[in-house]
Amino acid sequence: MDYTVTKSDEQWRAELDADRFAVLRQAATETPFTGELLDEERSGLYTCGACGAELFESGTKFDSGCGWPSFYESVRPDAVELIEDDSLGMMRTEVRCASCGSHLGHVFPDGYGTPTGDRYCMNSLALSFEPEK
Repeated sequence: MDYTVTKSDEQWRAELDADRFAVLRQAATETPFTGELLDEERSGLYTCGACGAELFESGTKFDSGCGWPSFYESVRPDAVELIEDDSLGMMRTEVRCASCGSHLGHVFPDGYGTPTGDRYCMNSLALSFEPEK
């Protein structure tokens, strides 16, 4: 995929702290129940922690009990890129920012009780939050 935001690893390393670089650019996963956005309840917009692209609205966030911020849909279907991921010996769907290709987390079809049935399980470190003004 051609991304609108492209930078070298050196440029990303200069802009992101080590933990964010590991998650966003190396597909690491933060420890569950430790992310600062897990319990965020204010109205606002969740954006890519690397490039600032709009990703999720607070109204689609729900408590899934999984330990990471969860959403039932992205702000627009083309805001995220979905990629098959069999890296842990099982099939999952990786979610990346469609603007810069940064790893955000995974989406699972187990968002029971949500309008879409999906659970976008995102790393707090992959997101920034902009409260509604």
